[in-house]
Amino acid sequence: MLAAITPLSDFDRWARTGALEIVLYVTGAILITRFAGWISQRVTGRIDRRALGGDALVRSEAAKHRHAVIAVVTWTFLALVYFITGVLVIQRLGVPLTSLVAPATVAGVALGFGAQRIVQDVLAGFFIVAERQYGFGDSVRISPLGVTTGVTGVVEEVTLRVTRLRTMSGEVVFVPNGQIVQVTNLSRDWARAVIDVPIPVTADVSAVTAALREIGENAFSDSQLRPLLLDPPSVMGIESIAVDQLVIRMVARTLPGKQFDVSRVLRQQVAVALRQVGIMVPTVVETSGPETEQKPTA
Repeated sequence: MLAAITPLSDFDRWARTGALEIVLYVTGAILITRFAGWISQRVTGRIDRRALGGDALVRSEAAKHRHAVIAVVTWTFLALVYFITGVLVIQRLGVPLTSLVAPATVAGVALGFGAQRIVQDVLAGFFIVAERQYGFGDSVRISPLGVTTGVTGVVEEVTLRVTRLRTMSGEVVFVPNGQIVQVTNLSRDWARAVIDVPIPVTADVSAVTAALREIGENAFSDSQLRPLLLDPPSVMGIESIAVDQLVIRMVARTLPGKQFDVSRVLRQQVAVALRQVGIMVPTVVETSGPETEQKPTA
């Protein structure tokens, strides 16, 4: 009878001490992580509200970097909380940590070879955030070294392990930081909208150039485009000469990521202005040589 009572009494004592502590540790970890997530959302929301005032260029770069730093700090803090909670739970289960040193060493060596990619991702993510290569809201193109094609999208999240992009078609792409070889930041500091205007070789180049300069001045004074432009759009001159057309280039410095919006508006205004002065944009017509007439067979 005593042999049967003793285990029950030990279990009852452990349930009132160790098990209760485990429940408290797990509950506390859940509350702490929820509170950390709430704080992160509040801080990012405050950054977004502050972005409504001040210098647009400086505000944009600072806000993007702070978003990335907050995401990394939150991710690191949550991982630390989960690790400490796991160690405390193992202790309360009666497992001596000293006895796990030797197996943990062997497991660490084994996992070291398999987790090289994870360590590489974490180190690369640290340097991405520390060096401000890109941040939340940046338009970037990730591609192999020396290649101009790759995955292009807007950065939605930067952690120490992965970077999450949203492409123009709405697709979500997860890229491990250790696999990133070359990044082209399309919205760093400032961007440039480039508009190439093709005109017939018979058109008056001086008149077209004057019309484009007037479009640039009107765009810089426009209430909708003015906040997106850093200076008035300028006409660079003739970019290329072909047999049947000339190409005049017009450029404009814009806020980061706004070059596409400005380009669409300027192209529309250029098309309307050229049509008003009677200049039609040449179209490419595919032509082929005359077919060889086949002699009728006898």
